[in-house]
Amino acid sequence: RYQFGDLESFLLVAMAYDRYVAICFPLHYTSIMSPKLCASLVLLSWVLTTFHAMLHTLLMARLSFCEDNVIPHFFCDMSVLLKLACSDTHMNELVIFITGGIILVIPFVLIIVSYARIVSSILKVPSVRGIRKAFSTCGSHLSVVSLFYGTVIGLYLCPSANNSAVKETVMGMMYTVVTPMLNPFIYSLRNRDMKGALVRVLSKKKTLFFL
Repeated sequence: RYQFGDLESFLLVAMAYDRYVAICFPLHYTSIMSPKLCASLVLLSWVLTTFHAMLHTLLMARLSFCEDNVIPHFFCDMSVLLKLACSDTHMNELVIFITGGIILVIPFVLIIVSYARIVSSILKVPSVRGIRKAFSTCGSHLSVVSLFYGTVIGLYLCPSANNSAVKETVMGMMYTVVTPMLNPFIYSLRNRDMKGALVRVLSKKKTLFFL
C-alpha cells in the first residue's frame, strides 16, 4: 500500500513538471518531455517507492505484538499497527517522520515550485485566453494534488498518538479510495464532451426540481 501511495506522489510531481514545460516552454515540449525522459521518471519512481516500502516492512517485522487485536481500520495501516505493538516503536515513528518528509514534503514543494513558475510565466504576458488555457491544463491536477497531499500530510506527519481511530480511518479512506475513484472523473472534465454531458445532466435535474 505504501508503494502505491508513494508512487502516486512521485507521479503527481512528474505531471506538475509536464504542465510546467507545456505552459512555459510550449515550443520545446516535444524535445524536453521525450519518451526516454518519461520512461526514466516512471522507472525512478518505481525503484524509490519499492525501497521505501521494503524499509518500513523490515522495521515492522522487528516489532512484537503481545496478543491478537482487532484493528479499527479498513486496512492494516502502519500507524494503527504501531499502536498495537508491545515493543518500542520510537525508531519506526522516527523513520516514518523522516521518510515522510522526503517522500511527501519534497515532492509537494516541487509541485508548488512548478506552479509558482507557471503563475509567474502567465503574469508576464497576462491575457484572458492564457489564463483560461492554464486553468484548463492545471485545474484537474491541482484538485487531485489537494485531495491527496491534504489527507496524507495531515495523517502521517503528525504523531500517531494524536490521531483518533475515526480520523485515521476517514483520512486513510480519502487518499486510498476516494481520490483514486475521483481521478478519472476529475481528469475527464477537461474533455469537452464530458463537460457538455455534465451540463445537460445538471440542467435536467434543475428542471425536474422546479417542476
